[in-house]
Amino acid sequence: MAIVYNENKKTFSLHTARTTYQLKIGNLNYVKHLYYGATIRDEDLVYLIRQYDRGFSGNPYDSLKERTFSLDAQPQEFTTQQQGDFRINSIEVQNSDGSFSFNGRYVSHRMYHGPFTLQGLPTAFATENDTVDSLELTIEDAVTNVQVTLLYSVFEEADIIMRAARVHNGGKETIQLKRIMSLNMDYMNGQNLDLISLPGRYGQERQVERQPLTHHVHKIRSGRGISSHQQNPFIALAERTTTEDFGACYGFALMYSGSFLAEVELDQYDQARLVMGINDRLFSYPVDPGEDFDTPAVLMTYTHKGLTRMSQNYHNFIRNNLNKSKFVRDVRRPVLINTWEAAFFDFDDEKLIEIAKAAKGMGVEMIVMDDGWFGKRDDDNSGLGDWYVNEKKIKCGLTELVRQINDLDMKFGIWFEPEMVSEDSDLFRAHPDWAMEIPGRRAVRSRNQLALDVGRKEVQDYLIESINRILDSANIYYVKWDINRAITDLWSNALPAECQGEVSHRYVLGLYRVMDGIIKTHPDIMFEGCAGGGGRFDPAMLTYFVQYWSSDNTKPLDNLKLHYGSSFLYPVSTMGAHVSKASPMVPFETKAAIAMCGTFGYELDATKLKKKEIRTCKKMSGLYHKYYDLNFFGDYYRLANPFEQVNLVAWESVAKDKSEALVTVITVNLTVNGPQEYIKCKGLSPDTLYRVERDGKALTASGMALMHAGLPIPREVPEYTAFLYHLTAVKE
Repeated sequence: MAIVYNENKKTFSLHTARTTYQLKIGNLNYVKHLYYGATIRDEDLVYLIRQYDRGFSGNPYDSLKERTFSLDAQPQEFTTQQQGDFRINSIEVQNSDGSFSFNGRYVSHRMYHGPFTLQGLPTAFATENDTVDSLELTIEDAVTNVQVTLLYSVFEEADIIMRAARVHNGGKETIQLKRIMSLNMDYMNGQNLDLISLPGRYGQERQVERQPLTHHVHKIRSGRGISSHQQNPFIALAERTTTEDFGACYGFALMYSGSFLAEVELDQYDQARLVMGINDRLFSYPVDPGEDFDTPAVLMTYTHKGLTRMSQNYHNFIRNNLNKSKFVRDVRRPVLINTWEAAFFDFDDEKLIEIAKAAKGMGVEMIVMDDGWFGKRDDDNSGLGDWYVNEKKIKCGLTELVRQINDLDMKFGIWFEPEMVSEDSDLFRAHPDWAMEIPGRRAVRSRNQLALDVGRKEVQDYLIESINRILDSANIYYVKWDINRAITDLWSNALPAECQGEVSHRYVLGLYRVMDGIIKTHPDIMFEGCAGGGGRFDPAMLTYFVQYWSSDNTKPLDNLKLHYGSSFLYPVSTMGAHVSKASPMVPFETKAAIAMCGTFGYELDATKLKKKEIRTCKKMSGLYHKYYDLNFFGDYYRLANPFEQVNLVAWESVAKDKSEALVTVITVNLTVNGPQEYIKCKGLSPDTLYRVERDGKALTASGMALMHAGLPIPREVPEYTAFLYHLTAVKE
């Protein structure tokens, strides 16, 4: 098994192919964290913990006069509450007597094959090629009989450990969870760690920030009801000297689509503690006697081979272990054109047919009908929630429109925004209590729409039934699932006053049930997620959506940074990216090259393109298919950092067998009479000769030369020129 329990030493060693994670049942049955790093043998590393008398750090009562044992300085697997540990904690529970206390100590464990699952929450699955073993370790408060079971699933070949926690109320009275994290991670020596996160804003999602840990609590959080444009539920801790290619780093990705929290504290003794889970702001969740509460899963990985290897671990895992849709690996995704920037709300069936006919010449294989096809929806002030076809626009009916599109040998896609409602809608007039609106207060509007209370079962049932009715009425190949506002006015008319702290989490659980009832029941439809762009781009969403719209910002130079930041966690195959008319100074070829660092498509009016632009698009659509396997399934390398590099931005995809590679270079600021620029490849076979081809010209060089000497980038070219270097191994 990938998990080894040493009964004599009371240690658990969790082994992936290249890492070991170790914990121990220690003093007074507190569970200690000992190690996470490169593979070691199953030896007891408790010798790493040095105990001293720590002034003003309390000692558990049953440690008697042992003043050197304080939880304020011990590396723990999951924290207690009010037991002398003053650092950030994993749990805050209010007991039935009003007290805030939890003293969790080991009581039992079990090990089994296969990954754990969670009630109502997505988790990773095992493929036929995976070795996966799981550990459930239970700690209990002896006074209240409240238990926390720590869940671990070890994906051996992937170098991924999935973690979560389950709270069980074994007492006789209801408890209130005020805070419950999915994991606690303690580092005995943390003063040399940097925190890497992906902050941003609407239109500038997943930028990259790296900062040293200081003696404060560093918070990465969303309180917006969605995982948000402003932060992503991913962080990495890396040693100060860690680079793309060398050094230790730890990745943590939360599988949750609502308000989340990650906190890192460097304490008084230079120890570091990380906790990650549901945001405890506006959160209070009752757990009745005999009931459980499951936290979202966290995907952890470690490597001592730099940030690139960390990212590749995640890329492989997300491609293989999160989504079972045939569109992940088995079916090639088509080049699409979306109608939003072509027509906005001003279209009918004839306009859509006209766009589809023009787009055929661009190599487009699917047209997506965006917002405006349903209810009374001529602008963004009305109609949301009324999921029936507006036959004043789609005069021939949806079934016939799709048939006509199919007759052009094109596929058909459609847009929905299920979670929202317009006040000017039949749905709101019939069920105003289904919208989130605090009694006695007018709701905060955003884009002139309100959020539905998706935590209510009747709302979930309505969405499942009404959207499935549309999907089943025609030969629909693709769905874009959007949400265009954050969640405010947390209130449910279906819950009593004392339960309103549940609303945010119930919304997320309800959303997953809705997606189970729609996405999982339509395996032949390709689903793409969207949240005003990339505002809910997270690992949990990728268990439902094979790809996610990266940003509403289609400016290609902005996307250089956006794709770079996204690549720390997300593979190219998940990043929705389109060519648009934005940034007219950037050539179409360059826009397309950047969009190929994503799922590729067009966001423009094909009927207004010039013949030359049509030909260019057709060529680039062909290149998308030519390099599809490399971009979607190859190993991804960041070659130049757009936050630091002033002249060139570059990335590379390398086939798993190293027989082929694609290097993309974008010139962003080639100064007059400047120095010669070179790009060094990565991930090639050193002793293999490669034919390097660009625009019909070729040279031959060894992998070693290409990686250590590099490729010279031509200088006398227009600004924003793109270079695609296709490398193929020369057969001797």
